[in-house]
Formats: sequence, C-alpha cells, structure tokens
Amino acid sequence: MKTQVQVRFTEFFEKWLHQNEANLKQLISFKRDPSHETEQRSFISTIMNHYKGYYSTKWACVNEDVLGFFSPPWLTPLENAYLWMTDWKPSLLYRLLTTLNHAKVPVTSLMNLTEDQLKKIQKLRLKTSLEEEKVEREMERQQVSMADSKMVELARLASRVRNGETVSGVDGLVQGALNVLLSGLEKIVKTADCVRLKALKGVLEILTPLQCVDFMAAFLMLQNQMRRLGKRKDHDQVILNKLAS
Repeated sequence: MKTQVQVRFTEFFEKWLHQNEANLKQLISFKRDPSHETEQRSFISTIMNHYKGYYSTKWACVNEDVLGFFSPPWLTPLENAYLWMTDWKPSLLYRLLTTLNHAKVPVTSLMNLTEDQLKKIQKLRLKTSLEEEKVEREMERQQVSMADSKMVELARLASRVRNGETVSGVDGLVQGALNVLLSGLEKIVKTADCVRLKALKGVLEILTPLQCVDFMAAFLMLQNQMRRLGKRKDHDQVILNKLAS
C-alpha cells in the first residue's frame, strides 16, 4: 500500500516523465538540424533545470518519507533492480560517454571528443568515483550502526516489554532511535543526488552544445528504454499469472 507521499510523488513523476518525452523529441529535432548552437545551449539549460526541479521535489518528499524512496512504487521492478541510493548511479554517465565515443553506428558528435575533453572527462570520472565511494561508506556505516550499543539496549528493552514487563520511556526511545536512522538515510539520499547532479552538470560543461544534445538524447533514450522493458516484463508476468490461475 502506498503512503501519501508515494502517491503524491508518483503523480509528480508521471508528469515529469511526460515532459522528459517532450524534451527528447526536441533534442532529436536539434540532431536533424545541428546548426542552431545558441538554441541548443539554451535548451540544455532547460533540461538541467528540469532535473533540478525533479530533485527539489524529491528532497521535499524525502524529508517526509525517506523509506518510500527505497522501494519506489512509481518504478518497475526492473528499474528498481538497477537503482543506486534510490536513483541512477552517477558513473553510468561515463560508461555511456565511452560507449558513444567508440560507437560505429549511429554516427554522433561524441565520436569526435578532443584529447583535452577526454582528459577533463577522466578527471571528472575519478572525482565522481571517489564521491560514490564516500556515499557507499556512509551507507555501510549507517547499516552497521544497527548493531551499536543504543540499538542493542533498545532491542533488550523491547524484549522485556513483550514478556509483559513495564519499562518506562520505551516508546520515546524507539521513536528517538528511529528518527536517528531516518535522518541518516535522508542525508545519504540527498548526498547521492548531489553527486548525480554534479556529475551531469560537469559532463555537459565539458561537451560542445551539439555533443550535449547527442549525449542527453542518448541518456534520456536509455532511461526510457529501461522503463519500457520494465513495463513489458510486468505485462508479461501478469499474463503468465492469469494463465497459471
């Protein structure tokens, strides 16, 4: 059953995806006529603002229900399987860049990255990798903290309550411990999202306007394809369940 926050964010996410589809069509139109550099640069800024708006809304909802973003009902199980800290992994950007740079078909402007661009991308990749590792270490610390002395004591008190004993203040201890855990998860999610935004912004700053168009078109198509595959898998599973019943 969805929480109220999940219901609200699902509605927002569907509208956000619809705008993403419109943005992709505009990017493809730029690819057909690549001469309008000023318009390309302006539209890439529009797309970045679209992503910033997404994360602003996400953070407001995370503040209310962070756990809802670790099992997001607005995504398919396939999409959920590839999540990193509730969203796409930043290093995905560099893998995509490498793939497009070495691709033979289709021909894109990303096949013509300069040596200077490649050096800047590699430097940014290493920085992003270190930031990813920092987030992962923080999540590991958060998970291990489940076994610290306060949590162990709380579990002991809860056991006494289940055995019929009266333990004063246990509800307050439970809520306090829960608040600490949720606050830690919220910080991790927001930090991970900042790494995503910084990586995307950094890549776009290195590329030319036309390269930005090609890259963002490929990035949006990749996300759309994953969603289509996930929905197809869900549809096939529904049919299989009906046949089996």
